[in-house]
Order: sequence, then C-alpha cells, then structure tokens
Amino acid sequence: MKIVITAVGVRGDVAPFTGLGRRLAEVGHQVAVATAQAHEPLVRAAGLDFLHLRGADSSHTAWEETGAGAVLSGARQYVEMMRELCEGVLTVAEGAELLLLHHLTIPQGYAVGTALGIPTMALELFPTAMAPTGDFPPAEASLPNLGRWANRHLDGVLRTLTAPTVRFFSDFQARLGLPAVGLNPMLRAMHQENYPVHHGFSRHVVPRPSDWRPGLEISGYWWPAVREDWTPSPELADFLASGPPPVFVSFGSMASSDGERLSEITAAALRKAGVRGIVQSGWAGLAVADNDDVLTIGEAPHEWLFPQMAAVVHHGGAGTTGAALRAGVPAVPTPLTADQPFWAARLKKLGVSPGSVPLRKLDADRLGELIHRAVHEPSLSAVADAVGEQVRSEDGAGQIVKAVELLD
Repeated sequence: MKIVITAVGVRGDVAPFTGLGRRLAEVGHQVAVATAQAHEPLVRAAGLDFLHLRGADSSHTAWEETGAGAVLSGARQYVEMMRELCEGVLTVAEGAELLLLHHLTIPQGYAVGTALGIPTMALELFPTAMAPTGDFPPAEASLPNLGRWANRHLDGVLRTLTAPTVRFFSDFQARLGLPAVGLNPMLRAMHQENYPVHHGFSRHVVPRPSDWRPGLEISGYWWPAVREDWTPSPELADFLASGPPPVFVSFGSMASSDGERLSEITAAALRKAGVRGIVQSGWAGLAVADNDDVLTIGEAPHEWLFPQMAAVVHHGGAGTTGAALRAGVPAVPTPLTADQPFWAARLKKLGVSPGSVPLRKLDADRLGELIHRAVHEPSLSAVADAVGEQVRSEDGAGQIVKAVELLD
C-alpha cells in the first residue's frame, strides 16, 4: 500500500513520524512523509520517501512576540498557511492509497480523501480540539482547567469565532466536488461518524478520558527513527565519562531570537544548582562557555543522550516530553505556547517534575532551584523511573500498523 503521512511543524513534531513510517515500511508498505523542505534530510535518513508539502514551510514561524499586533499577524499567517495546505495536501495525495494526517492537515486531508476515495486516519501528538473532553481544555489552547463544561465546549466556541477567517474552505470543498458546507459543519460530521484519531502518547501519561467518543484512541508514543550511523563526538563522550550525570538544557525551536539572554540564565542556573550541564545550542543559538562543568553541543539523539542525564530541562514539546519520560529522568519544563503548558502541568501532576517556569519569565534563581530539586529529590527520580518502564513497555507504532492492516 502506498501511504502518505502529512506532517506539519518543527523538527520535534515531524521526527515521531519517521519512526512510525519506518515501521510501516518494514511490513511492506511504501511510505512517504510529506512535510516542510527543511525536514527532507530527517525523512530521508529514516529510509523514507520525501514529499514537499506546500504550506508546511510557514509553520516554522516562532510565536515569541506579544501584543495585539503580534496576535493579529499570527492569525493572518495561520489562515494563509491553512489555505496553502489545502493545495499542498491535494498535491501529495496523488497516487496515495492511504493518508495519515497530522494535526493541521486533518480537515484538508479528510476532504481530499472523501473526494478522491482515499481512506484517511488522523494522527495527533497531543489531545486537541479534535478530541474534546471535560477533563481538560484542548492542549493547543494553552489554557488552565476551565471546568468540565467549558473544557469540553471550548473547541466549538473557538470554531465559531474563527469561522469567518476560513471561508476559503467552502471554495476548496466545491473544487473537489463536495458539498460546500465549510469547515465547521465538516468537523461536526467527522465527530458524528466517529472518525478515527490516534494519539501518539502513553495512557500512563494521559489516561483516555471517559467521555471521549468512539474512534479516539491512545496508542503509545511513536519514537523517531534511530540513526544507525550516529556516534558521539570525542568531546561529548569524554565529558560524560569525566563526572557525575549532567543536566541537559534545551529550549527547543521556538526560542530562536533570545539566545544571549537564555545563555546567561542557563549558565547561572547550573552554577546555582551545583550541577554539571550539557547545553544544546538549538535554534536559540545557546552559547554557554565550555569548561569542566558545562559542554555545549549540537544535535544528539535523545534516546541515546537522555538516559545518561540526571535531569532534562526542555521547552515541553510533545516529542521531547516523551523522550524524557522514556529515559526515566526528572524534567523541568520551560513552556512557551501551544501544547507546551499542557505537558508541563501533566509532568508535575505525574510526579516526575518539581514544577515549571514559563520561558518568558525565566530567571536563573527559579531555574536553578528547579534543577536542584529535580536532581536531588529522590521521589522525582523514583516516579520518573517507574513511568519510564511503563512508557518503554508500549508499542505505539505497532498499534498504528495494526490499525492500517484493518483497512487493507
């Protein structure tokens, strides 16, 4: 079967689909990942076909600015991206026998699949508005718990408010020969028909809500494909061997314009906590001076590096959150937006994190305190170890392989 996975987002959003795609390829499917041009090396390194997905490149915009002007600008960019993704998904669907749709491509892919007679399934990395529940608001909303009624109906309110901005979707449906009902009526129809949405995280981290409709499933994590040719640099290997386990620090792909400030805070926080550190330069361009206690690195596979850490400081993205849980080490999230505050709160509730500090409010004293607690509080390490065993025992990709086989 020719399968196309559509994936939109930064590296951490796309990487899990490389491992999933490889598993599907191993059982005989021809798999292509359609995503932003920047992720072509990531996809091809996993042995998968790459397709350029029009509209996916603009998803790299960092949401760091504040104020009404920034919100308005971001909204306009979002609408334009969704418009372009209509064309992008239609193009990459040519010749496909199954579409596996990630997040922002779900409505476009569902419409295309319906029009062309191609089966589709949705794949999500966190609980979204596609899966409303009273247990918590949609993770991408970055909101605290609003109570069961508001949590469950927030997605409908947001869709109503944004309906005028997505009028182009009716035109897209008409072009495909479908009833031009618009986006919101189509999403309601998908709920009514129990459209399948599989979630790539662990039920031990987020239990399946009891009020979810049929068709909403939690499979377990989909881990990125392992690079067989990767080896650590001599500097990294020597640093790890030269002392106690260090603390890993990275602020992900959304902290792309504040590298100098974050570098200073990171260096001071590690000193205050009295720990060694491995700092990933990342999109922020962190540049903490290397010494006996700190090493700055580029890319390194999380599945190799994280189990050797005493704790992990990260932005709270779904992929990095899962990797730290898999490694069985405590975490200190520094969330910025989207699903990151959701995962930060979840890690605290699980008992694998001493707490979090928002990236915009980051300071060395607070970060240093949280790092010290993450390293030295035995209860955090014990819970993290137990959760890690549960997460590692699951085969999330295998569950998707089974779901695909049922469609054959």
